[in-house]
Amino acid sequence: MPAITLEIAKEHLDIWLEAEKAVALGQSYTIGSRSLTRANLSEIRKSIQYWKDIVTDLENTDTQRGRNRITRVVPRDI
Repeated sequence: MPAITLEIAKEHLDIWLEAEKAVALGQSYTIGSRSLTRANLSEIRKSIQYWKDIVTDLENTDTQRGRNRITRVVPRDI
């Protein structure tokens, strides 16, 4: 059984997509004397791509039952 399940990977992807939305709506803001700066957008996008790749791999594993399909062909001159 893989360490990361498809459900966990989708959950993480959703979290990172929400983080991207939050950063896109306001990178930083100030309330009174306090200010908040959100995470780096490029790092968030790298994480989104990482989790998309994990989700895709896990979905492909489910459809292929975890096996790589390899076919060997030997040409013959008859």
